Amino acid sequence: MSSLDSGNSWITVVMDDLASLRADAVVRQADADLGPADPTAILLDAMGGDAFALLRRNTTPLEAGAAVVTGGGDLRTPLVLHIVVSDPVRKVGRELLRKGLVSAWQRAGDWGLTTIATPLVGVGTGQLTLQESATLLVETFPKGGESRLQIVVTREADLAAVEAIVRRTT
Repeated sequence: MSSLDSGNSWITVVMDDLASLRADAVVRQADADLGPADPTAILLDAMGGDAFALLRRNTTPLEAGAAVVTGGGDLRTPLVLHIVVSDPVRKVGRELLRKGLVSAWQRAGDWGLTTIATPLVGVGTGQLTLQESATLLVETFPKGGESRLQIVVTREADLAAVEAIVRRTT
């Protein structure tokens, strides 16, 4: 695992497997029915097992830009912040992802979560570039509170790029 000391205490960038990290919650990109919306979400679903599948069942489709909290099932993290990145009606883009992230951070605050791990939201679904996603994460995450954000990447090249973006935007 690698991490960044960007001069702030609220964001770190790590190269690791999101499903294996210890945090209060992980961010998962979901469709309107809380199904997986990217490869990372598929991995989380597999690691979370049947218990996680039951916890994320919903009866009413959610709108893109919404965020909900569920238990983590068999994941190492007890909770999952689901950001709805697609629905059948609207084309999802930067502003809906921004809305979903702001909603997720509000939910995290309501639940008293202090450590949140997230992939680069919107990158795996093709909605944002790596730079756009990292910038959006930094811009939306609350500064000055007790919560800490771990931006999780899986490639060395992405680690260096995201570290540079975090340094530049914090």
